[in-house]
Amino acid sequence: MREPGSLGIVSSMPKRNNKKSLFHVSILKSLILLAVLSPEFLLLGTSLQLQDNAYDGLLIAINPRVSEDQSLVPNIMEMITEASSYLFNATKRRVYFGNVKILIPATWKAHNYSQAKQESYEKANIIIADWYRKHRDDPYTLQYGGCGEEGKYIHFTPNFLLNDNLTAIYGPRGRVFVHEWAHLRWGVFDEYNNEKPFYMAGHNQVKVTRCSSDLTGIFVCEKNTCTQENCIIHNLFKERCIFIHNNTQNITASIMYMQSLSSVVEFCNSSTHNQEAPNLQNQMCSLRSTWDVIMDSADFRQSSPLNVTALPALPSFSLLQAGQRVVCLVLDVSAKMAEADRLHRLRQAAEFYLLQVVETHTYVGIVSFSSTAMVKAQPREIKNHQDRRQLSSALPTSVMAKNAGASVCLGLQMGLQVIESQHGNAYGSVIILATSGGVGDISSCLSTMVNSGSTIHTIALGPSVAENLEELSTLTGGLKFFVSDRANSNGLMDAFSGISSGTGDVFRQPVQLDSMGAMVGVHQIFSRTVTVDGSLGNETIFTVMWQGGPPDMVLLSPGGKKYFTGDFNTDSGLRSSCLRIPDRAQAGSWTWQLNNTHSSPQALRVAVSSRATDHAVPPITVTAHVNKDGTRFPHPVIIYADVKEGFHPILQANVTAIIETDAGEPVRLELFDDGAGADIIKNDGIYSRYFFSFPVNGRYSLKVIVHQESHLRRLPHFIPGSYAMYVPGYIVNGNIQMNAPKKSIGDSDIQMQKWGFNRTTSGGSFSVQDVPTGPHADVFPPCRIINLETIRKEEEIILTWSAPGDDFDQGQAASYEVRMSKSLQKIKDEFRDTILVNVSQLIPQRAGSREIFVFTPALLTKEQQQQLDEETGEGNRVYFAIRATDEASLQGQVSNIVQATLIIPQYVSPVTSRESLILKGVLTAIGLIMTICFMICLAHCTLSRKKKSRKKANRTKLL
Repeated sequence: MREPGSLGIVSSMPKRNNKKSLFHVSILKSLILLAVLSPEFLLLGTSLQLQDNAYDGLLIAINPRVSEDQSLVPNIMEMITEASSYLFNATKRRVYFGNVKILIPATWKAHNYSQAKQESYEKANIIIADWYRKHRDDPYTLQYGGCGEEGKYIHFTPNFLLNDNLTAIYGPRGRVFVHEWAHLRWGVFDEYNNEKPFYMAGHNQVKVTRCSSDLTGIFVCEKNTCTQENCIIHNLFKERCIFIHNNTQNITASIMYMQSLSSVVEFCNSSTHNQEAPNLQNQMCSLRSTWDVIMDSADFRQSSPLNVTALPALPSFSLLQAGQRVVCLVLDVSAKMAEADRLHRLRQAAEFYLLQVVETHTYVGIVSFSSTAMVKAQPREIKNHQDRRQLSSALPTSVMAKNAGASVCLGLQMGLQVIESQHGNAYGSVIILATSGGVGDISSCLSTMVNSGSTIHTIALGPSVAENLEELSTLTGGLKFFVSDRANSNGLMDAFSGISSGTGDVFRQPVQLDSMGAMVGVHQIFSRTVTVDGSLGNETIFTVMWQGGPPDMVLLSPGGKKYFTGDFNTDSGLRSSCLRIPDRAQAGSWTWQLNNTHSSPQALRVAVSSRATDHAVPPITVTAHVNKDGTRFPHPVIIYADVKEGFHPILQANVTAIIETDAGEPVRLELFDDGAGADIIKNDGIYSRYFFSFPVNGRYSLKVIVHQESHLRRLPHFIPGSYAMYVPGYIVNGNIQMNAPKKSIGDSDIQMQKWGFNRTTSGGSFSVQDVPTGPHADVFPPCRIINLETIRKEEEIILTWSAPGDDFDQGQAASYEVRMSKSLQKIKDEFRDTILVNVSQLIPQRAGSREIFVFTPALLTKEQQQQLDEETGEGNRVYFAIRATDEASLQGQVSNIVQATLIIPQYVSPVTSRESLILKGVLTAIGLIMTICFMICLAHCTLSRKKKSRKKANRTKLL
């Protein structure tokens, strides 16, 4: 446990009122002053680590667009302190927060803040930023992966941290933080469901999607109390029917459902977890409780509960602010750079970076290295285009001696000296290292570079680069790129375009619209069309690069204006031309044609970039990455592309990943946001896909291109994801107290996207090992179905899901295995032993297709119905699950489990043809006997009547 003498906020936080305590604020301000004067609390590196039960290195960053407010930082500190003790108790005295770093934006006034080292907004665990466009304050966590996988970041708005009225809606801020922390750190999911707030159970009983199911409250229909039955109309729940919880509860779980309740102090465990609830936790984690998932995390495998009675030490805080930005290009000029035209392509990309990418007021220096290192340019501040040109003229133009090797450590150390000559240290600086190989052990300078405070981005050119090069990036928080030797590859341009300032200010950063290359024959034309959308247009630059000789260029604007070769600024030595559109580029489609007039086929490459014009509306951005830096065959990687406007998802875009190695042609893979396969949540703006077609061992590069035609775009009413619950109200002393209704984000925000948009971005690189040579057996099963759903229609149950593939989410599976049971536990734990549903007529479609299967009781045999009758369950509730099998008999994982209520009629056994004949004979005989009996009776009655008639006649005669 940490010593109590470290800097922190007082552990007992008074309940916040609408009017703040002046004394409390003054205490917090004093603590901030102490924090900024305490550099000993800074940690090297940027990674978050769990040490001695304390999380050290938690990084919270404030977006530069957030207005300076003297209460914001104290409120952040108060939230973390409250969260620390709440987390400690919720995890059974296992973990709490130790050192916390808060990154102050450079747009705020400078105080005695410590200088940031490798910390940046884009590396932060927690970001503080506005939503833009529509005002909303939902705290949420960006989660890419599945159950148990870490998220990307937690997002709070400034208003959430400053507006005390929001605590009535979300609960105390420290509790909300722990809810989101569980998303981020342990990969658990929400236990409520805004889209399915209720579900049917037992004998048509309405239950609330919650955990624990013992939480009490009442149903409210359009702000009036009502019974459960009144919330149902023809088996559909009323739209405005909600469940209001009692403010006072005796139930202690669950934090992932409703942490705002004062009684809730723990996560749902195996004894309190509601496995029936149709929430994302059950869907993604196979009905496991949040506590079970948390206990399986690496954090808890490495730590044990503390045997203490007191609360742990308070968190300590370090307030950081970035200093002047310094960048040094460290470029390889060894003999290997002469191969495949590497040095020339590097010059083109480095000039592109200097002229178009690096931000104004950045200091830039240049170092070249081979077996020795040389300073090509001391750090120079970029104030205007002339400074950019001056720096680009210092780029190396030739390789060193023919046999000269590359000493990467010499180059890095020289780059560090250049940076330190500017400010005395390298804190907050950036080194961009581009190399095609190296001599000597890179580990000899690894410690020095990691401890320098500089962030190192690495660019590996060709197949001969040392395997451990990327350690420099990993340990300093930098990016890593790989560039193949293909002449028409634009990998170097993509890499330099992907290196931003890291401040999070998308309004100041260039946006890459297009980046493509092609081999073009003699007198053949390379045509491209790119859309400049309405949010962009400033500093729009079109760049053309060639391999042999300059092509004839024609660029057509949306308004019909033509730009010809003479309008471009051409550098024959660099083999590139660029055209800067004056003022604001016209929105719409720009088309260019490049005619190869060279005497032989050659590679032509193009790139287009632009900047934002409207500082109120953020441009659409794309970020791409893979789920891990390296893998071993046959384990796949997952490719992600996050397409957003601010924080709002862009739906129905065409997203394609391009994966490239040094062998063979690039692989194109379409990505989807459909909530199936690798994509865990539909319509959240994150497009995903499995990638497993590994042709060779080694490095792979990732690039993502996004395109959308003009159309009407409506912002969705609800953005799916991991959010803290917006509580509609409470029952307080028997009275309903409603909170303000949640604001819609969709109705009025219908945008006509007149021009559509284009985006291109690099997703960095990853490595693959153990790829077999030559043909190999199929080792890739179908992916798990994660979106199985049921709809009841009279006596039918309609099952729907997205089709998996033969290999993960690609191709076409061979068959489905659908099973059912009355026992939730049995279908979860003993799937193979449950009832197999006859789906022989169901042929799987291609991956991603919507599958529909209608279940009726007639599909069950007599034995299956008897087995179902013998199972213990509640009412007529049944559970279904499914998995797919491919042609190699490889089975996917069992899907999420769904439930339905079904009335099964009494079984009538079918009869055989022989039994049918016997039955017909018996019935015929019975019919004949009955007919004979009827005739006898009829004859008897007739004779009796005749006898009576004769007797009557005789009596008459006698009289």
